[in-house]
Amino acid sequence: MERTKMSRQERAKQFMPFAALKGYEEALRKKEKIVVAKSDLSEDYKEVLDRKLMQVRKNDIITVIHYHKGEYLKTTGMVSKIDLTSRNITLVNTKIKFEDLYDIY
Repeated sequence: MERTKMSRQERAKQFMPFAALKGYEEALRKKEKIVVAKSDLSEDYKEVLDRKLMQVRKNDIITVIHYHKGEYLKTTGMVSKIDLTSRNITLVNTKIKFEDLYDIY
């Protein structure tokens, strides 16, 4: 039986660390987030935000920055519903409370 010599690179591959779950560490890094407290808005800024909100109509495409589960998110989409009674705005399937809004574009 004849053996062939392995190149240096091929031999080195034998001793490389084995990652059983390829991409697992990268996925964990993506999920890392810094939890922040919800900002208290001034009364003047709340009035500006209310004026912006009153200009929004159903089927408008807008971008909002809102607080959700310890972080601020930027969401863009078509307004599918504005509920003044329960104080919610819905962008496609994302329901956002008025009090969680930080800015509207």
